[in-house]
Amino acid sequence: MRVDFYFNVEDRLQYACRWVRKARAADKTVLVYARDAARLARIDAALWLFSALDFLPHVYADSPLAEDTPVLLTLDAHAAPARDLFLNLDDAVPPDFARLAARHERLIEIVGRDDHDRALARARFRAYREAGFAPHPFDVARQEAI
Repeated sequence: MRVDFYFNVEDRLQYACRWVRKARAADKTVLVYARDAARLARIDAALWLFSALDFLPHVYADSPLAEDTPVLLTLDAHAAPARDLFLNLDDAVPPDFARLAARHERLIEIVGRDDHDRALARARFRAYREAGFAPHPFDVARQEAI
């Protein structure tokens, strides 16, 4: 699994929506993960409202429509069906990450500009590296890396 960090993002939620749109344009399926139900609800609403010209079909992973929907939202990464790409919107590395790595081709981390978010991201970056992965950092402020 490839691990990519997009950092110096002005608005994490908006960038996550842009990233999902780009993934869908490439015909990739996406699993969006967070342990915080309120955070997941915010991305759910943002995906509906993100663009008047783009439809980003998504449902929660426990929905009866999940099997036929390319973008799934979940509070439990292990209970959700596998998807091509894993978007981690949580503050921590997903539990039992090594097991998840075999189910997804790529993991995406989006990091804001504030010091707290950056500190949490540095801890995740180290954890992935210690697990044997080589995270790829992209500075969004310097280049458009989506």
